[in-house]
Amino acid sequence: MSTSPVIEVSRFVFSDKQLSDIRANSFAQNYWPLVYVLSDDNKRLAYVGETADAVARMTTHLKHDAKRHLSVVHLITSLKFNKSATLDIESNLIKYMSADGRFKLLNGNLGLADHNYYQKDILYADIFQHLWDQLRAKGVTQHSLDHLDNSDLFKYSPYKALSADQRQGLLGIMHSLVSDTTRTLVVQGGAGTGKSVLAIFLFKLLQSENDEFNFREFSSEEAEIKDLLIRLREKYGQKPRMALVVPMSSFRKTLQKAFSNVAGLKSSMVIGPAELAKQHYDIVLVDEAHRLRQRINLGAYYHAFDKASVALGFDPKQCSEVDWVRKQSSRAVFFYDTDQTIKPSDAAADVFSALKASPDTEVQELVSQFRVLGGNPYVKFVDDLLNARLPASAKHTSRSYEFKLCDSFCEFQQKIQEKESEIGLSRMIAGYSWPWVSNKERDKFDIEIENIKLRWNSTSSDWINAAGSATEVGCIHTTQGYDLNYAGIIFGREIGYDKTKGEIIIRPELYFDRNGKQSITDPEQLKRYILNIYKTIMLRGIRGTFVYACDPDFREYLAKHIPREITPSDNVVELPQVKAEPYVNAVPLYSLLPAAGSFSEQQRAEIDDWIVLPEGERADKNLFACKVQGESMNRIIPNGAVCLFRTDQGGSRNGKIVLVEHSDIIDDDSGSHYTVKEYESIKSEDGDSWAHQRILLKPRSSDPSFETLVLSEDDTSRYRVVGEFLRVLD
Repeated sequence: MSTSPVIEVSRFVFSDKQLSDIRANSFAQNYWPLVYVLSDDNKRLAYVGETADAVARMTTHLKHDAKRHLSVVHLITSLKFNKSATLDIESNLIKYMSADGRFKLLNGNLGLADHNYYQKDILYADIFQHLWDQLRAKGVTQHSLDHLDNSDLFKYSPYKALSADQRQGLLGIMHSLVSDTTRTLVVQGGAGTGKSVLAIFLFKLLQSENDEFNFREFSSEEAEIKDLLIRLREKYGQKPRMALVVPMSSFRKTLQKAFSNVAGLKSSMVIGPAELAKQHYDIVLVDEAHRLRQRINLGAYYHAFDKASVALGFDPKQCSEVDWVRKQSSRAVFFYDTDQTIKPSDAAADVFSALKASPDTEVQELVSQFRVLGGNPYVKFVDDLLNARLPASAKHTSRSYEFKLCDSFCEFQQKIQEKESEIGLSRMIAGYSWPWVSNKERDKFDIEIENIKLRWNSTSSDWINAAGSATEVGCIHTTQGYDLNYAGIIFGREIGYDKTKGEIIIRPELYFDRNGKQSITDPEQLKRYILNIYKTIMLRGIRGTFVYACDPDFREYLAKHIPREITPSDNVVELPQVKAEPYVNAVPLYSLLPAAGSFSEQQRAEIDDWIVLPEGERADKNLFACKVQGESMNRIIPNGAVCLFRTDQGGSRNGKIVLVEHSDIIDDDSGSHYTVKEYESIKSEDGDSWAHQRILLKPRSSDPSFETLVLSEDDTSRYRVVGEFLRVLD
């Protein structure tokens, strides 16, 4: 049993008659800053707010047309709260609850706080975690924060605090929309500059009621936004007719799902270009506008393209989907990146050049990179790398971004699997370097590298989140627009390196995107498309990117500039043959043989030897090693491997691999049973405290016969976490 930080969630009936109960709350009585959640289970609606005058705020909400029909209010109170903390917690609750899906939120998306304050990371991050756990226990939320961090509903939520660059972009777009002289706006920005987030934020902003917004700071920027909103309402009405056009079907379905989860938005507001023929819109936003098409290499889409073109009064051979957008909107906003055009069917660069040169078009730039933790330096490095512009001695270095080259494909695959097990959303992506055989023959493999056989993506719809995607290879068409935690990039056989000329070369015969190269006669044009593909997919990974190259000469070129992944296989480190000095360069090797299946036979934990750590790695008294036997963790820990552990430090263990001890009898002379598994705790709340309802110990094996070990609440007293797995040593 563990006690949570001092935070309380109190439930009240939301009605005029029950205001006295809220008034009796000590925090409400003393005008203490607090956060609250209004909700209704039947309507599946909720509203999140913060206030220092709870009774007055509830009285106001009870007069509001939408909010007065809600039935329950949860007051969130703490002696640790101050105004900055409650603003921050309110913003985080809005962001996470909007993605959680338990309720649709009535909140607008303007005025969310995103600022630093005293002890924000040290204290209040922990408080928010415990608050979320309490809300889950009370049925207000349903998913874990870790789950939501990796969800598309969170990544593409309109409830995101915008960066300074994005806020300036928002103001620029709003000024263009109210202008009488501007008909088209082109918002340019590279991968990861937040074009999609800005488009979604703007869409929600223009579809929200004025009283849904939190105008608190009364800054000049906020006053300007408020004024622009008023002018937009006067120009287009309370809610303008809008559409978000997304050319790629897979990404379009993902955003449709995100829109369906937000009050005031509908999945039908996210459309494909051909649907523009159905009606005229006040405002059309186009995300990934570089993927709008022209009548070249369209395959099965030729008929739909011709039909829509004729319906809109265009000659199919003379127009592009850019023309459709302009025709069917009073105002159009294109979010565009010329470096992400990847095939001849994409609208030509000169189409956008002409569009930008038009007197009724404004051009705006987004420059701040915030998808990848490597930031703009990593983006520039990738661009220079793929254009062979780096000095011979230039090597990427970053403490915040993991960018590594793998010498073997086995090592590469295992590294991505390891990241998938640790944090999730880690996928392998390749250029279109192999035919897609499994599309028609499901039992066939498409890709073979170093005797390892793999398949292309088994679905084209939302592949990244599909079952089995972690063991497949995605292509540009299934990943463009998406974020990953880690990206594993396979440079295929179609890309090589000419040592004599010092340049990257392309082998067209080994590039298998038929629609991507048909009709191209200029080899340099094809090279630009292929390099754009690789640049785009190399900017998918938020935390890091691992690289493997099939061509030996190209691999040698990459090795000059990308640090090598030094582990030969699956986190295995060769131990140096030097004298062991306890807790100087060596840690104790226990005689334990914990099972990677069920629990081991009874055994005693005794130091059997001392094991030397790799050079440069510090030994301390919290580290120890033991050998793990069995196959239930073989995706991460080979059978018989010596593993390094850190003694359990407390805190959240969810998602971590741990060494668990099971004692039938607590006696100095008896041993215990041990196992190694991935840990997940299901908790229940009781007042200010929580307890384990059940603990799941999950296998990570290529053998599906291994089952999760489930420990009930009654069992937990006989089990304890001994250590956290760090790495395999031998």
